[in-house]
Amino acid sequence: MQEFEARPAALATGDGVETVAPGVWKLHGQGQSFVAQITTQTAAQSGAADGDALLLVDAGPGGAITRGMIDALRSVTPLPIAAIVFSHGHLGYNSGLPLWLAHCAEHGDPAPRVIAHANVLPRQARYRATMPLQEALAEVQFRQPRGRLAGKLSQHAPTETFAQGLTIGTGPRRAELLWAPSETDDALAVWLPESRILYGGPAVIDSIPNIGTPLRTLRDAPRWARTLENLAALEPERVVREFGADLCGAQAVEVLRHTAGALHWLHDEVIRLINQGMDEREMLAALRYPEELFGKPWMRPSYGDPSYIARDIYRAENGWWDRNATSLHPAPPEQAAAQIAEAVSDHDALIRHAQGLADKGEIQLALHVIDVLAGAPGDAPTLRQARELKAGWLRQRSRQVASYVSRSLYQACADSIERGERHPFSQR
Repeated sequence: MQEFEARPAALATGDGVETVAPGVWKLHGQGQSFVAQITTQTAAQSGAADGDALLLVDAGPGGAITRGMIDALRSVTPLPIAAIVFSHGHLGYNSGLPLWLAHCAEHGDPAPRVIAHANVLPRQARYRATMPLQEALAEVQFRQPRGRLAGKLSQHAPTETFAQGLTIGTGPRRAELLWAPSETDDALAVWLPESRILYGGPAVIDSIPNIGTPLRTLRDAPRWARTLENLAALEPERVVREFGADLCGAQAVEVLRHTAGALHWLHDEVIRLINQGMDEREMLAALRYPEELFGKPWMRPSYGDPSYIARDIYRAENGWWDRNATSLHPAPPEQAAAQIAEAVSDHDALIRHAQGLADKGEIQLALHVIDVLAGAPGDAPTLRQARELKAGWLRQRSRQVASYVSRSLYQACADSIERGERHPFSQR
């Protein structure tokens, strides 16, 4: 399988290595990989001074990026690598594993252990079964040209797995791998008890938790909150995040506990609105996000969005039905759209109304109105105009939202309309 040598811009954290503490580093690449010096019996047998070796979390996306990570690490330490750990099972974060293994072999070091949570294995099986879908999802979400990722999202199996926790190394210089279900059910965190440094993995980033991403499977908000509470209970003095600057001192625990509290509040509020009989759209319209919870710098919606989380919570407690009986057994979308367009006697009037909304800055409302015509098949002038307007308004809408993912989807849908497709995944 080909190497994937380009990390999506949204996942890039720069290049090089950064010292966190003596014997602890961050490697920049796709997210921030974590390296800790540990003491192991295996390292002692290999002749390393004092039996020291390295624990590496995440091998990077492969290609030039992973090679740069290797060079950066070797600029600060020659120690052998005892273990390579998957922070989670998402594609790309460990595609570069073969390069690290080859590097170890070239230096005459023993092959490192390759460790992941046990849930990585069923995830990898699911990705193998749906790889064309995974490639298409990643291209849309990360703004890659169509076909750019075909055959390039490689996976590599760990050599060992664990369920709850695993200690790597002995004595003061040891690392504790902790199951930390959050963005994925196979996520882990790394705890260095001697220095009280915590690597949070995908559970701890510099923006609102990535729950409810529109193109991904359900994520469990209450469980993510419990993970953050468990990590806060360690009382770390420093938290290294997968994305963003480290959290130090009292702020480290504050951010973990505050984020957990916001997730609990949102879960409880969505449940309250569900119990009032609201459907998903009514719930989204009724939600008000308290500034004291969602106005913090670490809760900014730069990648995800609080409404994404609300939708995941809603769907976790409900089925897929939107409460409209028409949608239970729908007609084919093109047939339905054609009949709706035919039922509208004055297409020009509808277009003028939508344009008037857009002119007043009501882009979202304009999109709802223009959809009456934009989804209909055919080459009639008013239908072409409706599609052209929708594409332009989607690009405008993308500039009105903070979430990277939302912006990606608006732009991808505009592109698909201009290509004459119903949605970004059609005619693949």
